[in-house]
Amino acid sequence: MKLRYFPMMMAALLLAGCDLVSPDEIVNPNVDESAFLHSDNPMETWVNGTEKELALHMSDFVELMEILSDNYFNNYTRSSKVFDIPQLLYTDGDVTNLQRHIGALREMTDYGLTTVADADPHTTNADRFHLLWVKAYSFVLAGDFFRALPVENGGDVVEWDLQMKKAEEVLAEALPLASTDADRAFIHTLHARAAYRLGDREQAVAHARQALACSNNFCHQVQFDSKNGVLSRAQEAIWSDWFQPLPRLDFLDPKYFQFSSTDQCPITIAKAEENYLILAEAALAANDLTEAKAQLTALLGLVAERPVQTGINDQLEGRYNGGLKAFPNDPDYRVQASPSDSLRSGLIIDRRPPCLIAIPYISGTSVTQAMIDGLDNHDSALELVYLMRQEIFFAEGRRPADLGIRLPVCEVEAASARNAAPYTEAFIPQFVPLNYGLDDFSVDDEAKTVTITHNMNHVIMANARSADVAPFEN
Repeated sequence: MKLRYFPMMMAALLLAGCDLVSPDEIVNPNVDESAFLHSDNPMETWVNGTEKELALHMSDFVELMEILSDNYFNNYTRSSKVFDIPQLLYTDGDVTNLQRHIGALREMTDYGLTTVADADPHTTNADRFHLLWVKAYSFVLAGDFFRALPVENGGDVVEWDLQMKKAEEVLAEALPLASTDADRAFIHTLHARAAYRLGDREQAVAHARQALACSNNFCHQVQFDSKNGVLSRAQEAIWSDWFQPLPRLDFLDPKYFQFSSTDQCPITIAKAEENYLILAEAALAANDLTEAKAQLTALLGLVAERPVQTGINDQLEGRYNGGLKAFPNDPDYRVQASPSDSLRSGLIIDRRPPCLIAIPYISGTSVTQAMIDGLDNHDSALELVYLMRQEIFFAEGRRPADLGIRLPVCEVEAASARNAAPYTEAFIPQFVPLNYGLDDFSVDDEAKTVTITHNMNHVIMANARSADVAPFEN
């Protein structure tokens, strides 16, 4: 890490740790690097600050990745107005900020693992474990969402697949330091996610099985703290009326809610559900429909056990409120995922006064056991897997990776990295509709039906042999 990064990181850490705060709780503005490293327990402060930065960065990723996908439309004036198109320019400030978030996490963890650890004799394996998994996760984010990024400050850009391999290397380093079964399940799940994206079916299956052997219901989240100003913009966008869900996902919104003005919901970054989805998709790639259905059945059982928050007052939502487009707000409406799909009931819930709503806030799905039992071929099963991926990872910022969309190297990086030029344009697969097509639907108020223009889960299945989606099928 270059020394010039230290002031930026200290700005975060001063708010996260207590060791650099004077007795009257006023933060000391004169702390330099030497003073910090010679303070009491600098590693504790550094780990806390890293946790804070991860939460804030994840909030930005979720906010922007959700509107980049077919999950949400930005129906308001705040947040990006071009990710919905999608228009992803290397000059876009949001693209730059997301890239900086990844770089900041990587540099913060490297500094903690070297300089801070060397200075603090009280550094524990738990501290090292935390910093290692955050570093690995920065590579996972780079591998999922960007065409290429540097892996070190000032270095050349490295393509997404090598980012995922870097993640695997760091996860292998972190695993021996995991002290609980939940931590081991978490690391194996991140490793399964990286191997999945790389199309490495053998490794993805091995880590998915190991994760479930450690814990078949773990959930790892990042936390927010309104008291200390660690606020989630994703929650603000989703709980308020900025973002509107695709109507067939209405029953899952809002995943982040408030009962008081200070409530801040966590964001899930890994959970046991992902392993069942990976195992099901791997079974389909091996032409084992029976095994795929067994894994989906087990997954459905886990989702049924996940908590549901009742008594949510979402009556001010209105599904319009002066926005750009009116969204249906009546449970009598039936929804079809495309003009050729069947109409389904129960996807739009009643949030009009005096109704209170219930929302699954870890995982939810509209898929039923009858739908799984009725699968009779590879293609229909693969489409169902991607529907479940979409619903289960809803509002967690995961969908663009499944759609094959990748962000470009930002303008700042392009100006300094010698090999960045080929990556300054976003990658959007040719089968992804443009001009707001991902969010498009029509409403027949007389028939009380909603028709989604593009069923992207069917599109993924139809293009599964391409190099852009469904990694196990290639």
